[in-house]
Amino acid sequence: MLNQYETVFIATPVLSDAQFSEVVAKFSGIISSNNGEVIHQEDWGLKKLAYPIQKKSTGFYHLIEFKAEPTFIEKLETEYRRDERIIRFLTFKLDKHAVEYSEKRKSKVKAKAEEK
Repeated sequence: MLNQYETVFIATPVLSDAQFSEVVAKFSGIISSNNGEVIHQEDWGLKKLAYPIQKKSTGFYHLIEFKAEPTFIEKLETEYRRDERIIRFLTFKLDKHAVEYSEKRKSKVKAKAEEK
């Protein structure tokens, strides 16, 4: 059975836009190649960290919402740990209320984008 998850990772701020895109493509590819389905992605850009991590005060944030087998999460998090470009990550399972909230949030974001 597939569960719905959200994962947010913070990449090191020294990456160029092309390098960051490569990191995003790598983790989206890992999800897809392990029978997962990427539902939604958001690039939150360069943000200030609440506290320094590895002597860095900023990082590139990216969110991926996806469906996957529960056993896949351990594999994904191992890949995050192996990639020196990732300084923090968090993956969590969405319950039905979180899925509803996510749908509402995505429709608001889409509506704002269409206004512009």
